[in-house]
Amino acid sequence: MTHANDTILPVREFTPEHFKLEVDGKLATVTLNRPDRKNPLTFESYAELRDLFRALQYEPEVKAVVITGAGGNFCSGGDVFEIIGPLLDRDMVGLMEFTQMTGDLVKAMRACPQPVVAAVDGVCAGAGAILAMASDIRIGTAGAKVAFLFNRVGLAGCDMGACAILPRIVGQGRAGELLYTGRSLGGEEGERWGFFNRLVAPDELLGAARELARRIADGPSFANGITKKMLHMEWSMGVDQAIDAEALAQGMLMRTRDFSRAFHAFAAKRKPEFEGN
Repeated sequence: MTHANDTILPVREFTPEHFKLEVDGKLATVTLNRPDRKNPLTFESYAELRDLFRALQYEPEVKAVVITGAGGNFCSGGDVFEIIGPLLDRDMVGLMEFTQMTGDLVKAMRACPQPVVAAVDGVCAGAGAILAMASDIRIGTAGAKVAFLFNRVGLAGCDMGACAILPRIVGQGRAGELLYTGRSLGGEEGERWGFFNRLVAPDELLGAARELARRIADGPSFANGITKKMLHMEWSMGVDQAIDAEALAQGMLMRTRDFSRAFHAFAAKRKPEFEGN
């Protein structure tokens, strides 16, 4: 076994202290597991989640990730008594250490090659809303309540990349409304706005998220990782630059065995079996 940022590799052998992790074949499921408090985050769970997603950059066995919450809620954000209270006693250096650590979690989620599917029911607030936002795909329920609460505790909405990422999901004006008011975005409204890809019944949520994640995991995982990288990289490119970058990426992928497998499977009128190389 090797270690990446204190997280054991392979990831299937890692037992986190502050959330639940299941690895079933190509799929990893992360469950925030403090249902009595609606699954809040602590200093320790932030750091452990960051380290897990960093380790996934070096994990060839896992091809997709589902993140969800236990007990009918996704995540209520930073724990009031275990995070917000103690922050009042930190000096500027300590506060910057905290805010940079939370931002590093979002960076790690974006940097891992595995597509991340968020399964969101009930409360999804503050940093919980950020975790859903930072995921690549979001499946919700009609009862989901997404709220970027930062201004309601006297802070700006610019937290953990919200001002950069949220407008790209729901649009500038809608993002501004959520970040200036801190109001809840309900499930049906969230689907209309494009925050949720789709809504399902609560008892179907985890199954639907896992089914989608498995479908992605069974695809050409190396190519999927390139797609994820390009989706993020092209934010800062002009259109001509993006077209050129995609030409280079696609030309490289045409040398993969998965591309060859797909052609021969098509010619033989059968479904390709991708191996991620």
